[in-house]
Amino acid sequence: MRKTFKYIAAAGLFFTGLQTFAQKKDENIGTEVVNVVKPYTPTISDAFKVKETPVIEDEVNTDKEEIKYNIFSFPVASTFTPAKGKAASVDKSAKEKIFKNYATFGVGNYGTINGELFITENLNSTDYVGGMLRHLSSQGGINDVKLDDKYYDTSLDLTYGSRTKAMDWNADLGYKHQMYNWYGLPTEFVTFTDDAIGLIDEGQTYQTLSLGAKLGMKDSALEETSLQFKRFWDSHGSQENRFFVKPAINFEVDNFKFKSGFVVDYVGGSFEKDYFNTGDISYSYLNFGAQPAILLQQDDLSVQAGAGFFYSVGKYNDESDNKFYIFPQVKASYKLVGDIMIAYAGAEGTLKQNTFADFAQENKFVSPTLTIAPTNQQYDVYVGMKGKLANTVTFNVRGSYMAEDDKAFFMANPYGTNSNKDGYAYGNSFGVVYDNLTTISVFGELKMDFSKNATFGINGTFYNYSTDQDEAWNMPNLKVGANLDVNITKKWYAGTNIFFVGERKDQIMIQDATAVFPPTFTARKVTLDSYFDLNAHLGYKHNDRLTGFLKLNNIANQQYQKWMNYPVQGFQFLIGANYKFDF
Repeated sequence: MRKTFKYIAAAGLFFTGLQTFAQKKDENIGTEVVNVVKPYTPTISDAFKVKETPVIEDEVNTDKEEIKYNIFSFPVASTFTPAKGKAASVDKSAKEKIFKNYATFGVGNYGTINGELFITENLNSTDYVGGMLRHLSSQGGINDVKLDDKYYDTSLDLTYGSRTKAMDWNADLGYKHQMYNWYGLPTEFVTFTDDAIGLIDEGQTYQTLSLGAKLGMKDSALEETSLQFKRFWDSHGSQENRFFVKPAINFEVDNFKFKSGFVVDYVGGSFEKDYFNTGDISYSYLNFGAQPAILLQQDDLSVQAGAGFFYSVGKYNDESDNKFYIFPQVKASYKLVGDIMIAYAGAEGTLKQNTFADFAQENKFVSPTLTIAPTNQQYDVYVGMKGKLANTVTFNVRGSYMAEDDKAFFMANPYGTNSNKDGYAYGNSFGVVYDNLTTISVFGELKMDFSKNATFGINGTFYNYSTDQDEAWNMPNLKVGANLDVNITKKWYAGTNIFFVGERKDQIMIQDATAVFPPTFTARKVTLDSYFDLNAHLGYKHNDRLTGFLKLNNIANQQYQKWMNYPVQGFQFLIGANYKFDF
């Protein structure tokens, strides 16, 4: 062992001397040429086999020393500082408190008053009651109008309902009182003296009493049933009763879905006299209908194939008119690219029940001398596509071809010299004429959400009509509408909408004074100009309960005529507030 330490010590001194000699920087060691006479070529005999168990010459065997590894860490200079990963935060808006009731009141020019009151209350865990009171009135004041043009519209609706696990049902009771005036004298074609105008009683009053109910069954083939009774009458002795019940069933057999709607629809009424005061008018129509269909779904294709069967028992004065109708009711859709693009098509027809009440709501200036009959909508064949152009942009385009028999057209009543001198008999009211109509229409719609605070939409429909009449009376060839709604801040919001209606045709008929019986008339076709109406609103949310608003209508101040000789009010404003509350 001592001998080994001597050898190690001698070797250490030797290498230390070499290191010292090699670190002399300024000393030149010179050059020397080495000549290799012959490269070394080893042979097998030069190799020797290493013994598997070497002979240890040490006198004492030492234990193997355990080696321990330590990591010596030191900081590394770097300009990159990684951020700690964390979940992205979501902006949480404050939960808006929902109030059950609200009251709205506003006033504007033309003596306009608008008010609404809505109240609902839960009686227990299943039953509830509610009520809605609405009022809208104006004192008139349209330029160059000779007769009174004020109006008011007041309605009250009450409801009682119940929601349980087995079914939902509610019963409704409503009353509406409306007053309008036949102020649209044909002053462009007829001269009226002040004395003649003073003798005209232009007022008309409508009243409606309705009682209805709805019943929805859960986990039952009887899906929903609705029924309603409505009585409608006016201040000129006209009256009408309407009753309908519409149950619907829905069930599945062997993975096939079946559905069917049924309808029993009755309307009956009378007018004290016809327009020329030659007699009274009475009518009644009872329609029975069944509309069975089967729903087929496979992958991206959905088809509902069915038909409508109707039988109508009609009577106009003393003439009976009973008919049976069959209508196609087929529609289908196919997902071309998931929910992004969907193609759809269909062919649908139905029997439409026309009523005095519906005509009076669509055109407030009809005379109480109408002919009432149902419209046979033979078919409406359409094809279209809807979907998304982007996550925030949706579209819908559709083309349609529709054929109707006994289509109802509004048409101006003639100005006559007969004995009927009611307030509507001066060419200032409208009647209804029926004829066949074929309509080709193209519809397009685009909706965009610029952000969660701004939305925009635009739509338009082009119509082409074909009828046995000279014109499709009072039906426009183009309708376009657009709207924009913006939440400016958490407190302020605003919006605007505009709509455009194309030209319409009507006809003024004036009785010849020299031909009283039989009467003869001179007819003149009139083109009603197209018009647009620009409206806007601005609101301020003072708090969760109170909101103030300002509404501007007909900003362009156009006194256009929606109906012949009936100009509308010009620029209008309404300022008011809405208050929400709970009991």
